[in-house]
Amino acid sequence: MSQALGTGKYERLLDRCKALAAIPTAVAHPCEKSALEGAVNAAQAGLITPLLVGPEKEIVATARSGGIDLGQLEIVDAPNSVDAAKQAVALVREGRAEVLMKGSLHTDELMSAVVSRDGGLRTGRRISHVFIMDVPTYHKVLIVTDAAINIAPTLEDKVDIVQNAIDLAISLGLEKPKVAILCAVETVNSKMQATLDAAALCKMAERGQIKHGILDGPLAFDNAISKEAAQTKGIKSAVAGDPDILLAPDLEAGNILAKQLSFLANADSAGMVLGARVPVILTSRADSVRSRIASCGVAKLVAHARRAKLHL
Repeated sequence: MSQALGTGKYERLLDRCKALAAIPTAVAHPCEKSALEGAVNAAQAGLITPLLVGPEKEIVATARSGGIDLGQLEIVDAPNSVDAAKQAVALVREGRAEVLMKGSLHTDELMSAVVSRDGGLRTGRRISHVFIMDVPTYHKVLIVTDAAINIAPTLEDKVDIVQNAIDLAISLGLEKPKVAILCAVETVNSKMQATLDAAALCKMAERGQIKHGILDGPLAFDNAISKEAAQTKGIKSAVAGDPDILLAPDLEAGNILAKQLSFLANADSAGMVLGARVPVILTSRADSVRSRIASCGVAKLVAHARRAKLHL
């Protein structure tokens, strides 16, 4: 764990949640101890009000064997993981839940229900994934995208991926998030498509096609993270050394980066899917309790920001 509980960057996010009401959350197939415990811990922290969707007997048995007190939490009976995903999505469509949370089913099963053209949670936006990371060697929360959904995003895909991440960062309290568009080099090279995309994204932001963020790229990772490295290369940038968001050129680069930060820099990471009707919490059995709680806290802030926008 990167920092003692109560002193880290995640805790400052959770402080923002204290004055906000818990968010009704459909938890799909929480039939393993870690998945069920994560939802119950988040409920006890006042972040979510879980609706547990899955085989009732199995959920109760998991709670009993794991020493988990379900209290008065509602269980929506579903015979298997595929049906649990569909019913959890249906609860969102009915307005009974404002957040969707992955339990112990496969991510593909949950996302198939989310992206279904018949009864899913699609919007006009491209769906994308973010890691919200607490890196001990970095001075603030760092958002890495996309590391889990879009394999080889086009320029048009990257517009939505960036906008999703900017909107998330604003929900977390930032006024003008800074986006570093990562490439292998910091100069535009016609043989490297990622650098062309970076240049186009920056110009699109200038023209208002991407809103409410400050973009710069292409930037190599060292120039993105270190102001000194950028200055050595003669790069003048409002983003270098201080990004809130790192946009990876493709899924493989983003995934490798996020896992390097986790396993080499002892970063904690909270996973979230954006661009659907509601935020989708993606947790892993390997996630720490702190990461699970942070994921729920981020989803709570996003859901409340969405409520505020709907009431404008």
